[in-house]
Amino acid sequence: MFGAGLRKPKGVRVGGKRLSEILDAHARFVRAEEGAARAGLAGADLSRVDLSGQDFSHADLAGAQLEGSSLREAKLGGANLSGANLRKSDLRTCDATGANFAGADLSDADLSGAELFRADFTGARLCRALVRAANFRQAVLRNSDLTGADLNIASLRQTDLEGATLNGANLATTIIRKI
Repeated sequence: MFGAGLRKPKGVRVGGKRLSEILDAHARFVRAEEGAARAGLAGADLSRVDLSGQDFSHADLAGAQLEGSSLREAKLGGANLSGANLRKSDLRTCDATGANFAGADLSDADLSGAELFRADFTGARLCRALVRAANFRQAVLRNSDLTGADLNIASLRQTDLEGATLNGANLATTIIRKI
């Protein structure tokens, strides 16, 4: 399901630059090296791109089109993905600690095993998303839509679920405890 027919970063252009060059400069930014530049990919069309394992720590991906992309094992710590389209994306085992997904669409996405500690999903859509064994500890899911989501084995400890829609969500083995 995931990964078939994905575009490579080298063949994708954003604002006249190759995506691979933007990612290389961002990797230097993360390491605080010379020639560094924070990835400013707000609103970029990155749909169906293989971004597996990339480091997007503190990158701006607000409103980006990432539908069907692979962000498997990507580092998204502190990244801004607010309003992004992540429908049908592969985010398995990514680290999105402290990331901002407010208003993002993650419908039919796979976040299984993802680290989502302190991430903000305010008003996000996670309809039919697979979030098995994901860690939502101290995350904010206010007014989010988790209709039909599979949350088995997920940890929702100290998670803000105020106003969240959980109709048809599979919570059979979900760990939910507010301290």
